[in-house]
Amino acid sequence: MSVSYDQRVGIFVDVQNMFYAAKHLYNSKLNFARLLDYISRGRPLVRSIAYVVQTPEIDQSNFLTMLRSNGYEIRSKDLKQRPDGSCKGDWDMGLALDALAMSDRLDVVAIVSGDGDFVDLVNFLKARGVRVEVYSFPYSTAEELRHAATEYFQMGTEIVINPQPRPVSSLPAFYNGYRTVGDADAQGEHNGEHNGHGEHHEHLMPFEPIVVPNGDPIT
Repeated sequence: MSVSYDQRVGIFVDVQNMFYAAKHLYNSKLNFARLLDYISRGRPLVRSIAYVVQTPEIDQSNFLTMLRSNGYEIRSKDLKQRPDGSCKGDWDMGLALDALAMSDRLDVVAIVSGDGDFVDLVNFLKARGVRVEVYSFPYSTAEELRHAATEYFQMGTEIVINPQPRPVSSLPAFYNGYRTVGDADAQGEHNGEHNGHGEHHEHLMPFEPIVVPNGDPIT
């Protein structure tokens, strides 16, 4: 592990992906308060950004306040509902653009997500000489993302709150897939449907239009 304590680190957290991974794997919540120290490990932390998808009917103000108080900048967007009833809500492009824009000022880009859609970003950053670390949970990470990273760090019960691990045999079948929570067709495919083009993709978990209810403590 080629870690130097003078490496400048930027942390980019795919909140939607990680929230549901912790929920389904450990029946718990990611410890956002501990996460920054867990990743930086004494290295200079330049930026830490949390990418959040909100639903209009859910008040997430307590959650956002907690993130800010622990040193996160917040990028937020509203969940979009399509005419066919499916939902779209992800920050893949926004996270990638931020990481690229900051890469000249960073030695390490730490991506906290298991989403395989970040593979191209990882490869591009590595080609520019940036060390890319990926942090995520087991059974919820795209294999190609693991291999693309300069180094992959498998997170476990040490980074969740009051974990209650589920046996691997009890995990839903869609954990064989590698796409993110907020993928456009996740809800329909979880219900056993195909998209309009006759294709079927597997996903890590179903999309649920609730991120963090107000008053549901994270820390």
